Amino acid sequence: MRRAGRWPGAIAVTLAWLAGVLAVQWLPILPAHGLTGALAACACLLAWRVPYARWLAIALFGFAWAAWRGSVAVESRLPKAWEGQDFRVVGIIEGLPQSRADATSFLFRIEHTEHDAKPWRGLARISWYDAPPAALEPCAQGQLLVRLRRPRGMVNPGGTDSERSALARGITAVGYVRDDRSNQPQSGAKWCLDRLRARLAEDIQARVRDPHDAALLRAFTVGDTRGLGLYDWDVARANGISHLIAISGFHVGVAAVFGTWLCYAVYWLWPSWGLRWSRVQAQAVAALACALGYAALAGFGMPTVRTVLMIAAVVLARCSRRAVGADQALAIALLAILLVDPMAVLEAGMWLSFVGVGFLIVCLEAQGHGVRAFLRELTLGQLVMTVALLPLTLWFFGEASLVGALSNLVAVPFVSFVIVPCALIGLLLLLICPALATPPLRLAGWLAHAQWWLLEHTARWPGAHWFLPAVEPWALLLATLGAVWLFMPRGVPLRVLGGLLFLPLLWPVRYPPATGAFQAWVLDVGQGLSIIVRTREHAMVYDAGARYPSQFDLGEAVVVPSLHALGIDRLDVLMVSHADNDHAGGAPAVAAAFPLARRYAGEPERMPIPMEACVAGQHWEWDNVRFRVLSPGSNTPRASANDRSCVVAIEGAQGRLLLTGDIAADTEPGVATALGPGPSPVLQVPHHGSKSSSSPAFIAAARPELAVVSAGWRNRFGHPRPEVLERYAKAGIPLYNTAVEGAIQIDFPAVAPARVAARWRLRERRYWRE
Repeated sequence: MRRAGRWPGAIAVTLAWLAGVLAVQWLPILPAHGLTGALAACACLLAWRVPYARWLAIALFGFAWAAWRGSVAVESRLPKAWEGQDFRVVGIIEGLPQSRADATSFLFRIEHTEHDAKPWRGLARISWYDAPPAALEPCAQGQLLVRLRRPRGMVNPGGTDSERSALARGITAVGYVRDDRSNQPQSGAKWCLDRLRARLAEDIQARVRDPHDAALLRAFTVGDTRGLGLYDWDVARANGISHLIAISGFHVGVAAVFGTWLCYAVYWLWPSWGLRWSRVQAQAVAALACALGYAALAGFGMPTVRTVLMIAAVVLARCSRRAVGADQALAIALLAILLVDPMAVLEAGMWLSFVGVGFLIVCLEAQGHGVRAFLRELTLGQLVMTVALLPLTLWFFGEASLVGALSNLVAVPFVSFVIVPCALIGLLLLLICPALATPPLRLAGWLAHAQWWLLEHTARWPGAHWFLPAVEPWALLLATLGAVWLFMPRGVPLRVLGGLLFLPLLWPVRYPPATGAFQAWVLDVGQGLSIIVRTREHAMVYDAGARYPSQFDLGEAVVVPSLHALGIDRLDVLMVSHADNDHAGGAPAVAAAFPLARRYAGEPERMPIPMEACVAGQHWEWDNVRFRVLSPGSNTPRASANDRSCVVAIEGAQGRLLLTGDIAADTEPGVATALGPGPSPVLQVPHHGSKSSSSPAFIAAARPELAVVSAGWRNRFGHPRPEVLERYAKAGIPLYNTAVEGAIQIDFPAVAPARVAARWRLRERRYWRE
C-alpha cells in the first residue's frame, strides 16, 4: 500500500509558490492559455501520484497561476488599433487626483466605452491639461472625451521600467482629456474612502500653519504624498527613510497596538465582558480592526497590506487557539499576496518589505525583556536592515545611503512612537470632534518640522547618495547569501566571511574601452536627445533631454541614472547642442550632479545655466580619441536656433561618430565639408528625422555606415518622417530608432569597425514590454 507523503509546511509552500511565480517574470513571451492549463493539470497529477514531489507541484501551480494572470493583464491593455484616436469613456475617478502646474492627473476606472462597436474596460492614467471645468474629486463619475495609448516607457541603463510598474498596478492605458464641452465629471457616491482621505488631508492642511509640515502629516496619516516635491524625496532617499514618508508597515503595527490598548481599557472598565468573550481574542480582533482601518487610509499600499495580513494570520491563530510564529505569519502573508496578486513581485516595495522583515525575524533572537532588550533590537535592527537590504536597494534604485542606518536609528522611533501617535490622535479627533483636533495636529507638525530639519542636514553628509554600476543578478544573489551568513545566529562559524560575498556587488568588474576606442549610448529620452560618449578615462554628455512643466526632468530621471549605471562617476564635458527644451531642459540636473564638468553650448545666452560658447574649430583629444567641433561658425550668431546646434565629430582608431543636434538642410553642406575624408561615420540623424533635415546631398556626402534617430513613441511631429526614412533606405544605410529600440549602445573598437552592441528594449526582453 502506497504511503501518503506529508504536505510541506507554510514556509515551504510559500517558497515553492514564489519560485513558480518568479520563473514567469523572466519570460520574454507568456505561454498560451492552453499550455498554462496543461501545466496546471500536470501539477495536479504530480501532487496526486508523487506525494514527495508536492513542493514541485506547488511551484508548477504558482507558475501556471502567474502566467495566466500575466496573460490576462497584458491582454486587457488598450487595443492597439485604438491608439491615437479620440473616443468617449464612462467611468469613475480612483485615488487622489494630483494637480500640477500644467495639468491634473488621476486614475480613471473606465467602466464602459464604445469604439468601433467593441467594448473595453480598464484602468487609465489620464492627464487633464489646463484647468478642468470643476475641481476633480475622488470617486467622481463622468463621461470624458479622451485620447489614449498603451503603457509604454523609456528603456535605458539604470532606468525605471514604467511598463512593468503599469502592469503591476493594473494600469492598462495612459492618455489625456481632449477639449470638449461635454467633459464634466459629476459627484459620485456619498460615502467614499478616497473622498474621506481627501477631506481629512484638507482639514490637516487647514489646521497646520506650515504647508510643508502639513504635507508631512498628510503623508503620515492618510498616505497623501501629493504635497511633497522632488527635493523632499531626494532628502528621504539620502537618509534611507522613504519607507517612513507614507504610511509604513511599522505605523500599521503601532495602530494595532493602539487597538489592543483600547480593548484592554474597555475590559478594565467592564470586567464582566470577560465572561462572554476572551479578552485575548478580543484584543486580537481589535488590533486587526485598527490595523485594517489605518491601512485603508493609506490606500492599501504594499507595506500596509503585508502588515495587515501578518496581523490577520496571528489573529486567526489566536482565535483558533493555535500558536503561529512570526516566520509562519510572514510566510502566510506572502502567500496570500501571491494568490491575490502574483504581479506584486514586480514591485520593489514587496521585496523590501518581506525581505527586510524576514531578516529581522531570522537575525534578531529574543533575548530578555525590558528597555535594554528593546534598545538592542532597535539599534541592531537598523544595522540588519541597512546591510540586508543593500543588494535589493542597489538592484531596484541604483543607489543606497551610507548614513541610512544612523538616520533610521533616530527617525524610526521618533516618527513611529512620537509623531505618528500624536498625528493619529489629531486624526481621530477630526472624525469625532474636529474642534479639539488642532492642538495635537500642530504639535505633530512642529515635531515633524524638527525631525525634517535634522534629516536635511544629514542628507548633505558624505555617502548620503552612494551610486554603483548596474547590479548583475549573480552579484545580487551572492550579496544576499552574504547577508544571511553575516547575521546567522551565534555558533555559526566564520560569519564574518559572509562580507566577502558582497565584493562583486560593491566592486564590480568594469570593462572600459581600450586606448583609441570609445563607446556611445544614444539614450531613450522620448522626443529629445541625449548621448553619452566614453573613452578609456573620460566621458562626455551631449544634450540632456527635456524638463517639463510637471517638473519631470529627463536629466535627473534618465541621464544621471544612466551615467551611474554605466559606472561613469566623473563627467569631463557637458555639451548642449542648442537651447531648445528637448535638448537643454535636463542640463541643470546633469550639471548639478557633476559640477566639475566643463560646459559648452551652441546658444549659451539662452541656456538656464552659465556655459561656454561652442564654436567651430574647438578640439581636444582623450585617450587617442579626437573630438572636433564642426559647427556653428563664429559668423553665424543670427542663424536659427536649430542651425546654431553644436556639431561634433568624434574619431577613434577605426571609427567616427557625427553628432548633429537639430541642424537643417541649409547647414548640412558646411558640416559635410568640415567633416573631411575618413572612415564612414555613425550618424546621429539631424533634428529627430524631420523633413527639413537629412537631405539626399548630405547623406551622399557624409556616407554614414549606420544612422541613429532619437524620437518619441507616436510623437505629435511624426518624427522620423516617412520621406526621411525612405532617403536612408535608398542609400542602403541601416537606421535605428530609440522609440523602437530603447537606448542604443554603439561600440567603436580600436581594431574593428563600429557596431551596435546593445538595444535596451531587446537586450532584456520581458513579456510586459511593448
